Amino acid sequence: MAETLVLIPGLANTPRLYDAQIEALSPRQRIVVADHTRDDSLPEIAARILREVPGRFALAGLSMGGYVAMEVMRQAPERVERLALLDTSARPDTPEARSDRERMIALAEAGRFDDIISRLWPRLVHPDRQSDQALREVVAGMMREVGKDAYIRQQRAILARPDSRPILPGIEIPTLVLVGEGDAITPPAVAREMAEMIEWSSLVVIPDSGHLSSLEQPEPVTHALRLWLDHD
Repeated sequence: MAETLVLIPGLANTPRLYDAQIEALSPRQRIVVADHTRDDSLPEIAARILREVPGRFALAGLSMGGYVAMEVMRQAPERVERLALLDTSARPDTPEARSDRERMIALAEAGRFDDIISRLWPRLVHPDRQSDQALREVVAGMMREVGKDAYIRQQRAILARPDSRPILPGIEIPTLVLVGEGDAITPPAVAREMAEMIEWSSLVVIPDSGHLSSLEQPEPVTHALRLWLDHD
């Protein structure tokens, strides 16, 4: 079992994304939540993690965090003992997704975070959780904490990300690929594609969950992470 677990949040997410997992796993792991708000590109974010976290570590990222995790694997695969890719994709954005990101950047530049949440919310969570106002406020609170400038940096970093599929067959460490069964942003078919390209991977599909699996279904996600951390 790796002594250090690095968790990378998603776009406009804070460590709160992993509150349940941190509480459950911290008695047995040193947990570090990466800061992905200060840099302008995925290579810079990954390089910061590699500078600030000594030695070898387990690495898990959700959504944008998964993009960063794959960049860490591109830069320094020898530093990573095991890898978890949660609700993410190795593919670059489609033209439609790029246009959506540019629209979100324009809204952020205008200070219209509430409009961003309203547009994203139907795709962020499972259909059964659309009316969960407490969860919606958690997501909105994280976005407000990240702030306009960091959100725009993150979106621009994501827009510039490469196709990570070519590096997947070279990953030879225990890898968890996890996805919410109702994830509308990075759906199970995308997760399955990644898992099929990584020989040492296991695929876990979380029932009754959308894109924010660690918040929507914290116990099953924590269980999957615990099994992954214990895998020899």
